[in-house]
Order: sequence, then C-alpha cells, then structure tokens
Amino acid sequence: MGLFSRLKDGLTKTRKSIASGLDYVFNGFTHIDDEFYEELEEILVMADIGVTTTEIILDDLRKKVSENHITKPEECRELLISCIKEQMKVPEDAYDFENRQSVIMMIGVNGVGKTTTCGKLAANYKNEGKNVVLCAADTFRAAAIEQLQMWSERSGVPIISQKEGSDPAAVVYDACNSARSKKTDLLICDTAGRLHNKKNLMDELGKINRVIDREFPDAHRETLVVLDGTTGQNALIQAKQFNEVAKITGIVITKLDGTAKGGIAIAIQRELNIPVKFIGVGEHLEDLQKFDVDAYVTALFAKDTDNAD
Repeated sequence: MGLFSRLKDGLTKTRKSIASGLDYVFNGFTHIDDEFYEELEEILVMADIGVTTTEIILDDLRKKVSENHITKPEECRELLISCIKEQMKVPEDAYDFENRQSVIMMIGVNGVGKTTTCGKLAANYKNEGKNVVLCAADTFRAAAIEQLQMWSERSGVPIISQKEGSDPAAVVYDACNSARSKKTDLLICDTAGRLHNKKNLMDELGKINRVIDREFPDAHRETLVVLDGTTGQNALIQAKQFNEVAKITGIVITKLDGTAKGGIAIAIQRELNIPVKFIGVGEHLEDLQKFDVDAYVTALFAKDTDNAD
C-alpha cells in the first residue's frame, strides 16, 4: 500500500465512528440550525477532538456558512474539513533537524511505544542514507535496553548502552562523544518513562540536557514526546505535563490504528500549539509516518472508494 492507503487503513476505527454520525447529520437534516450544530459537536467530541477545539472549529464553520450563504447541510461537509485543517499547522521548518547534525531526545511514559518509535525512526533514517546512532538512556525499565538492542541489530544502526540501572546521563555522555567523533547525523536517545514524580523527571532530563550542552554543543536539539493515541484525552494531559518540564519541539502519536478517538491529534496540536511530527498507524516501519495535515484529515473523512496515494 502507498502512504495514504496505509494512513486511511490505520484510521479506519476513527473514520467509521465519525462517518455514520456525519452521514446522518449532513443527509438527515433539511436545514442548518442549532440542533444541526449540536449534533456535529457531539460527533467531534466523541472522536476526542475535545470540547475546546470543537467549539473553535464550529464557530469557524458558522462564520463560513454565513459568509458563503450556505443553506443546505450537505454543503457543509467540505467546509467542516477545511475548518479542521486550519486548526493544525505544521511549521515549514518542522523537519529541519533531519538535515542537521542533531540529537533527538525521546520522552514519554512507559507503554506508549517510545522505544519502538526510537527504533523505527533509526531504521527509516538509516534507509534514507543517514548516519544514525541509538542511545539506550532508559536504564530503569528492564526490557528497554534489550528492546533497543534488537532494533539496533535489525536496522544495522550502532547503539551506545550500559547495564541496567546505570546513570542515564552517563550513557548520554558516551553517546554524545561517540556521535561527535564519528560525525553522526542523528543521535536518537531513548529515555526513562516512569520516574517517581515530576521533580525526578525534571532533574533527570535537566541532567541529560546539561551533558548534551557540554559534550555536543553544536548539535541541533529535538525533543519529541511520544503519546499513546488509544488513551485519548489522557494523552493530552501527559503532553501538557511533559511540556512543563521539557522544551518539547514535536509530538509523536502512536497506536492510532487501535482507537476510534484519532481526533486527539487535532486536539493536542490545537491546544498545545506544538506540532505533531510523526504518527503511528500500524506495526510496520512504513506505518510510522511524518504527519501530513491534509492527508490526515482527508483520511478521517475519506469514503471507502478514496484510495489515491
């Protein structure tokens, strides 16, 4: 399958949860009134687009309906899609780190697919001809180092690691020195996901960041928070919490193929004003995709006959 087909297939659960409701609203109502907008609001909120973002989208829709003198509900579908897309801007420089010597810090709680995302990114960039190194700085979770080593072997990307329970900052120290001396393009660092409290998390990330500043000062810094799309609004709460303790430059949302609440990507980007940069819509390497706003929203509203790539 091509990228759009993979995306559309991965978003099937969300699309189906939205489609029947929208078909009912757009085809079942004979005119546009408060009840029409209330039904749309319920559908969007149920897809986890969120109350705040939904209100903004529908306010924009009302304005455009009025400006364009639209009276038939079915004529609102494309306008609604346009209003949603306008809430999700990915900056032109969002992926500049790919073309610079960069350190990518991957943060997030355990269980969201953080280590797997590190491995998939490493494999994909290696396939693009990048010189990539993995850093196993999650030294607390028993299987994290072994899991990242598996990805290292699978993708042919070198890994810097120490034994379980080692100081994460010491592993990052080794990785920075190795990456700098070997002129590595991308150093991807997996980090611990579950520390005892917010202060511990802040202290650990602060220590790691100071090591990178000192040992690899010329490297561009990219900090990606990984969120589990199946957790819906909890993912938004996690993103807000991590944003309080780290300078997040982008968001990765995984497991969107397993949820009917794929609208959370829209809510997160709109409420945090931090770009979603990657999404996971399946288990294969190709299912970790760069986030394309137009493709994502189109896939959410696509009909089953829409398979163009």
